[in-house]
Amino acid sequence: MSDSPQTDLLVDETYDHMKRLAASYLQLESATVSLSPTVLVHEAYVKLAKQVSDKYQSRGHFLALAATMMRRILVDHARARHRLKRGGDMVRVVFDEDLTISASRDGDILALNEVLDELQKLDTRQAKIVEMRFFGGMTVPEVADVLGLSTRTIENEWKMCRAWLRRSLEKSGPL
Repeated sequence: MSDSPQTDLLVDETYDHMKRLAASYLQLESATVSLSPTVLVHEAYVKLAKQVSDKYQSRGHFLALAATMMRRILVDHARARHRLKRGGDMVRVVFDEDLTISASRDGDILALNEVLDELQKLDTRQAKIVEMRFFGGMTVPEVADVLGLSTRTIENEWKMCRAWLRRSLEKSGPL
């Protein structure tokens, strides 16, 4: 456990949610991949426990940070597999409106990470919205609460983000 009861409580409250998200991300992985939903969630927890836990303002804020950690872990894992297989065994994903990852030729986790990095340079808030919605599985009201914005603002920016990401992923084409 961590040094903070607050962190432990937040993990207890969000563990099932994080594990469901991790399972959905990893269901397309090949059988030879050693990363499991439990491992992904636990790696995220270890990274979160190393941070100053007094910064966690709410359950939503904790989920937003967990989404960032899970994204980093997934990207690191995809990069390692890419290096090992020279790109032959990458997981293909499509960014869609239902916040699901599905097998496709339209993109992959590394391409999504690259376009999110581009979006980060253009608009930090929109990149954070995508990260929280896509990797954190957070609802519009949860994102609005974490960012201190109205749900209408988040809904509007989410629409713009989806269109921009879809266009960017289509441009990048298959790797």
